[in-house]
Amino acid sequence: MDFRIELIFVPVSDTDRAVAFYGETLGWNVDHDRRVNESLRFVQVTPPGSACSIAFGEGIAEDAPGSMRNVQVVVDDADAALAYLRERGVEADGVDEQPWGRFVTFADPDGNRWVLQQLVPR
Repeated sequence: MDFRIELIFVPVSDTDRAVAFYGETLGWNVDHDRRVNESLRFVQVTPPGSACSIAFGEGIAEDAPGSMRNVQVVVDDADAALAYLRERGVEADGVDEQPWGRFVTFADPDGNRWVLQQLVPR
């Protein structure tokens, strides 16, 4: 039996600002942006090459905005990922070298923290 993670929810305080950050600033694909009713808006965004998307909006997350921590996204090259983020105006920590990987950390406007990981040969 396979267990595939396909969607994670990111708690945000301002949906339009999150769409601008993830879609325009990061360049991730905005798959869906639908207002279901007056109190429910669902947005789904997918990073390039990812089988897992993120969702946020109005009336869908119970966690406090900015409370998501350390979701890891695998990248081919941590240095290139850091340069990509900085070219797009995203504040990101420099590459953290560890024996098990190379890591770049950044946050969205609400403080939800993401970690980009370059896997190293074992």
